[in-house]
Amino acid sequence: MRYMMFIKHPGDYSMDEVPQSLFGAMGEFVQEQIRKGMFIDGAGLKPLSKATRVRLAGGRITVTDGPFSEAKEVVGGYSLIEAPSHEEAIALAREFMELHRIHWPAFEGECEVRPLEAADDTPA
Repeated sequence: MRYMMFIKHPGDYSMDEVPQSLFGAMGEFVQEQIRKGMFIDGAGLKPLSKATRVRLAGGRITVTDGPFSEAKEVVGGYSLIEAPSHEEAIALAREFMELHRIHWPAFEGECEVRPLEAADDTPA
């Protein structure tokens, strides 16, 4: 089953804050998951100053450029993975967060793991 993993931060951040050792460890981690056939795609996201929101509310569409002062939680990156079970997807997310704990002790955040809808999940 495919899963989308989102890494979330309590606020925006600068790439300058990320320790170089974390980039190296994540590179090795991703290469290992590619070899195992678990990692499909993923990337870090640019800061909110580069973002744009297109919102529909009250029948009206608005477009707002970042940064967004009201952002309480920021998605900093994503991974699309293939895992044989939900438990294995969670184990992969734990490994990923462990890299952050070791290489960026000041980091606080979460990794949200969500299964993707499959074509056969839709009602007939």
